Amino acid sequence: MTVEETQPLISHLLELRDRLLRCVFVVAVVFLGLVYFANDIYNFVASPLLSVMPSGASMIATNIATPFFTPLKLTGVVAVFISVPFLLYQVWAFIAPALYQHEKRLIYPLLFSSTVLFYLGVAFAYYVVFPLVFGFLTKTAPEGVAIATDISSYLDFVLTLFLAFGVCFEVPVAIILLCWSGVTTIDDLKKKRPYIIVAAFVVGMLLTPPDIFSQTLLAIPMCLLFEVGLLFARFYRPKEDNDDTGNDTDSSENEAQQHKE
Repeated sequence: MTVEETQPLISHLLELRDRLLRCVFVVAVVFLGLVYFANDIYNFVASPLLSVMPSGASMIATNIATPFFTPLKLTGVVAVFISVPFLLYQVWAFIAPALYQHEKRLIYPLLFSSTVLFYLGVAFAYYVVFPLVFGFLTKTAPEGVAIATDISSYLDFVLTLFLAFGVCFEVPVAIILLCWSGVTTIDDLKKKRPYIIVAAFVVGMLLTPPDIFSQTLLAIPMCLLFEVGLLFARFYRPKEDNDDTGNDTDSSENEAQQHKE
């Protein structure tokens, strides 16, 4: 590798380092702004379970340091969630110089929609899935069994569901990117629709508790979002076609310039 080739690589690495430091700084600032409300944030996240627990039941802490560290852990995750728009912008700013102008125009809606869909997935899990799942699980407990969920275990459980629903709600963006990059086409995906529906229920089974309600509540939105992705993928032509169009436009402009000269 020559010196000329090494310098651009080093500059890219330095830029990547700077953007990672910015991301860490923003997350840290948001965390420090929320840390005073750590217990309130945990109470808010725990309310779907507490509201359906039997009278007199409560959550417990099996470790002496758990009541202190668990709310802080949740606050750190919330800080990352809140910082998602800024984090995505940093990713976009890093890769933007390598994109054509028409590709940049196509990426803007994807960045915005991916952020909104992630938040919608988290909100859907909290307001729809949690009340149904916790209501079902608490009512199926055998008689004489006291429900006393450990706060750390509960946090791990809900964070897993938040992440699962947030990521699975990105299905339309994934469909658009697959079609735009030429990995697959809309017609191929339509032909594979029955297999994709089955795969959605399998994913729901793997990522949610072993009850039919939460599995269905994850699989059905994924199927609907798959159809939404097919609909909007029509507006994104395969990347090779866009490149060809851009090259043709550039060549025609060059020819016109030469003709004027």
